[in-house]
Amino acid sequence: MADPLRIVLVAPRNPLNIGAAARAMSNFGFTQMRLVNPYEVAFKEARSAVHSQYILENAEVFATVGEAVGDCSMVVGTTAGWRRDLQLPLYRLEPAGELLREHLKAEKPAALLFGSEKFGLSNEDMSYCQWLLRIPSREEHGSMNLGQAVAICLYELRRDAAAAAQRLEEMPTASAEDFERITALLLDLLDRSGYLNPSTAESSELKLRRLVRRLGLPASDAVTWLGIFRQILWKIGKTPSA
Repeated sequence: MADPLRIVLVAPRNPLNIGAAARAMSNFGFTQMRLVNPYEVAFKEARSAVHSQYILENAEVFATVGEAVGDCSMVVGTTAGWRRDLQLPLYRLEPAGELLREHLKAEKPAALLFGSEKFGLSNEDMSYCQWLLRIPSREEHGSMNLGQAVAICLYELRRDAAAAAQRLEEMPTASAEDFERITALLLDLLDRSGYLNPSTAESSELKLRRLVRRLGLPASDAVTWLGIFRQILWKIGKTPSA
């Protein structure tokens, strides 16, 4: 299936940003890059982007935004959104990503526009868009690096909410017997080191037993700690009792 999403960089000037955008596209499986009136020197220098040369070599260059998005049935612009009369619906990245994903599932061509590093998208650029999206960032520093903005938006498009909600498989917890063995070995070590006070030894044992159980060690870790404590006791010349 051909990639229906066009990543459109409008008037980019920094080769590092163009290369970073291409690399992000390669990372997340998008291949269609389009550039509108790029600074020629920057575009030539960007062609060395790591593992994403194929995207830059196949990138299409257009003179205007209208030409770059002419074959798209959905055109979305990106903006920080602060202090501007946008005249267009503006969505946070999360709901915007869902709208774009639904459109792309139908294999309908869409364009995602990113403005120049210095000025972002102009009002004229935005006039080609049906709606806009913004990456939630703090108002005091709302603008983002071009390459980073591309990467964040493409991650959201590839994000699988169901997979993200999956929990890690819980590891089996150590048995009560293992906890008691660890407690006994620790008591041996503390007694050997002089930490335990004979007058409070019973109280210290109770505290230590509770402390060890609060650790909630996985069974595999308990085996490792038992081996460590036994080795320490052997090294200092005391045969472990547990």
